[in-house]
Amino acid sequence: MSAKTGPRVKVWDLWVRLTHWIVAGVVSWNLFGPTDQTHRVLGYIAAGLVLARIVWGFVGSRHARFAAWWPGAAQLRTYLRSLAAGKPLHHVSHNPLGALMAVALWFLVLALAVSGWIMRLDAFWGEDWPQEIHTWLSYLIEICVCVHVVAAVSMSLWTRENLIGGMVTGLKRVKQHDESDRATDA
Repeated sequence: MSAKTGPRVKVWDLWVRLTHWIVAGVVSWNLFGPTDQTHRVLGYIAAGLVLARIVWGFVGSRHARFAAWWPGAAQLRTYLRSLAAGKPLHHVSHNPLGALMAVALWFLVLALAVSGWIMRLDAFWGEDWPQEIHTWLSYLIEICVCVHVVAAVSMSLWTRENLIGGMVTGLKRVKQHDESDRATDA
């Protein structure tokens, strides 16, 4: 049974979806909006949501837990080989590359919040390096967001699995007895 024709199951709970879309909106606003008090407040809100999502990765629903999708080296190698062969393995939760991107984006949101906070401290008044770090981190998150969006759209088309729709509804199609999802079956 292919992922396209398999049964639909609830994978992403409401908290996962809300944090994803709220943080995406905040990051978009902060990248393209004014750098004012709203920018700072929204940055701290995004960091708080990321921290809450990390906690949810330990105590949350089945597919939200890191145990369901944390990318080990062996899983990453296997997944990369499946991509190179033109037959990407199906994963109920994040695939290993998607998982790495999620972790990278979370790290960048937190690093941006910390660098933004440091810029406001009296101890660093007049120093250029906090602003430079914040600026470079913002460039890096822009690149990662673009890669994330292109990858989600490309993989949706390639695998005929609506990954974006899954992050809206929480539902994804699954294969029965899919070996690549062994971690989520535990």
